[in-house]
Amino acid sequence: LRKRKFRSRAHANPLADPQFEYPVNPDCVDWSMVFPKHCDSDGKLQRAINFADIGCGFGGLLVKLGENFPEKLSIGMEIREKVTSYVDQRLKALRTENEGSYTNIAVVRTNAMKCLTNYMPKGGLDKVFFCFPDPHFKAKNHRRRIVSVSSLSEFAYVLKPGEGLLYTITDVKELYEWHLEHLEAHPLFERVGEEELKADKCYELIFESSEE
Repeated sequence: LRKRKFRSRAHANPLADPQFEYPVNPDCVDWSMVFPKHCDSDGKLQRAINFADIGCGFGGLLVKLGENFPEKLSIGMEIREKVTSYVDQRLKALRTENEGSYTNIAVVRTNAMKCLTNYMPKGGLDKVFFCFPDPHFKAKNHRRRIVSVSSLSEFAYVLKPGEGLLYTITDVKELYEWHLEHLEAHPLFERVGEEELKADKCYELIFESSEE
């Protein structure tokens, strides 16, 4: 499976409205298409989704989450059609080559900036990841950035109160400062201490595994 066969634009406008089919609410999602081993006959998950990788790119972190946390369900959410198709085929190939493994990770094509709460229930997620998101350098496009005052409130809504963690990583200094400023200003988030970070496997994975 070669990435060059899945050419895609590097950027997408999350404020545009391509023809996505959005579930009305989390109870309406048929997860059997992506998590068939973990759903009942009605397409309802028999266990909760734990991790969400927003803008999962080519699925590097998603795969590592599946390997390191086999008891957890992880979902990748990606807006670009061809990238989503690549990740879906990559996961299917991994399941074929490793019978019984990689059934705990999946990908959906959607606009998480607009409809995350249509998929995820209140207080349901342990962790949300944003790895190397589009920096949208032009000032007029800053409203497209995944981290904003309004989006952080939605992310807080789907994270477990007092336990949920939001991870961001970028190689753009300006965007790092933007993330820091908005997260520190938001009343529902506080920065994790260095000692806790050192003991966190996911903190290590976001540096080593992302494929954007």
